[in-house]
Amino acid sequence: MKIVRDVLEMQNICTDLRHAQKRIGCVPTMGALHEGHLSLLHIARQRCDISVMTLFVNPTQFGPKEDLLKYPRPFDKDCEVAEKHGCDILFAPDTNDMYPDNYMSYVVVENITHKLEGESRPGHFRGVTTIVLKLFNITIPHIAVFGQKDAQQAIVLKRMVTDLNLPVELIIAPTLREKDGLALSSRNTYLTKKERLKVPLLYQGLHKAEQEHNRGELFAKNLIKHIKETYKKTELFKAEYIAIVDVENLEPVETISGKTLIAVACRTKETNTRLIDNIILGGTL
Repeated sequence: MKIVRDVLEMQNICTDLRHAQKRIGCVPTMGALHEGHLSLLHIARQRCDISVMTLFVNPTQFGPKEDLLKYPRPFDKDCEVAEKHGCDILFAPDTNDMYPDNYMSYVVVENITHKLEGESRPGHFRGVTTIVLKLFNITIPHIAVFGQKDAQQAIVLKRMVTDLNLPVELIIAPTLREKDGLALSSRNTYLTKKERLKVPLLYQGLHKAEQEHNRGELFAKNLIKHIKETYKKTELFKAEYIAIVDVENLEPVETISGKTLIAVACRTKETNTRLIDNIILGGTL
């Protein structure tokens, strides 16, 4: 595995690979790699000649009161894990190279970035779309692989790719979970033992809603009621939002018809850790 830190070097490598008719698959990450990330890498390796994993904790998607400084950065371990699982190139740029002094340019997707996560985390998606476009311009991939756990992010990035005519195919892979249903996340390492025992309820509420829908329940308010009843089983986390929306404009739906996103976010009581999860009714992203 080749580790690249320099932006121009990475661009030149990928340009040469393109000229050599090599197909490039990119997996953007913020590091602290887990099995979820590795499942994305596996998809990139299956579909492409060269797999590129980017490792960059992007400061522009963190709010002033969020966990940028404490976000895990086990760089050496990440390199070992990525190499062990077949990554060809690991691109890990310095923050000053990605956002040099007097940096002024950002990418904004309107409307759908102001809802759900966007309402809770103002400016978050401006940071996400900006860094992803920059990474696309540097790694020049044919495909890029993201996880469904960040469903709104996937929807926003698909809109950016379509609106800006970007020549990259986005693949949205299923959420990987622990045996008890908790979605894999780098932030799970923040949890206390007590919190870790209770946060699987986050997915259990979603699963209950899915079961009720499969039994014929079509009213969103009733599905939300089932989720809330599940979350009442613990006081160790509190829901920030429970939303049932369409998968294109993220508008609330009253009656389920067609592909629908159920998205939830919570904060834990002891460590103030913020976790998100979701399911898709009627299809995939």
